[in-house]
Amino acid sequence: MTAGVPTVFIRLTGCPLRCNYCDTEYAFTGGERMSIEEIAQKVSTYECRHICVTGGEPLAQKPCLDLMTHLCDIGYSVSIETSGALAIDDVDPRVVKVMDLKTPNSGEMVRNRMENLQFINSKDQIKFVICNQRDYQWAVMQVQEHGLNKICTVLFSPSYQEQDATELASWILEDNLDVRFQMQLHKILWGNKQGV
Repeated sequence: MTAGVPTVFIRLTGCPLRCNYCDTEYAFTGGERMSIEEIAQKVSTYECRHICVTGGEPLAQKPCLDLMTHLCDIGYSVSIETSGALAIDDVDPRVVKVMDLKTPNSGEMVRNRMENLQFINSKDQIKFVICNQRDYQWAVMQVQEHGLNKICTVLFSPSYQEQDATELASWILEDNLDVRFQMQLHKILWGNKQGV
């Protein structure tokens, strides 16, 4: 929906999951403590309307909910990228939720909080990071079993340097799936490095 739109990413420290394909292990610890007001001030220097709150797992920090509400209140278009392992029912309804369903090869499939699906609506997205054909088949089963593509936009994304993107796109086309193929544009443009 907003792929290619200039966006400020607010990356919060900490994550209770350890996905096999994690590309942000640096966000497990460290970071800089900032108040909500300090974050909003920093964000304003970018003169960008779209904000994505991410992690790690941003919902692991309780002030995340207040941060997102504050950003909405001051006029930003806000989304959150969440693992789906923590409850999303208290997320401000103005925030677009991009929620993962962890595939078998993630190593964290047991952490999927399926009750979160009742809090997903048409403006939200559900994302599957696909590592291999087994993951793909599992994801297809979830889409069909839960009617996910009738609830929201469903994203199938190849795991970086693990699942061939062309092969995944071919599977989607062959099966005539009603999902959106997604690649991480920042990695294509600037490589797998921190801060972009």
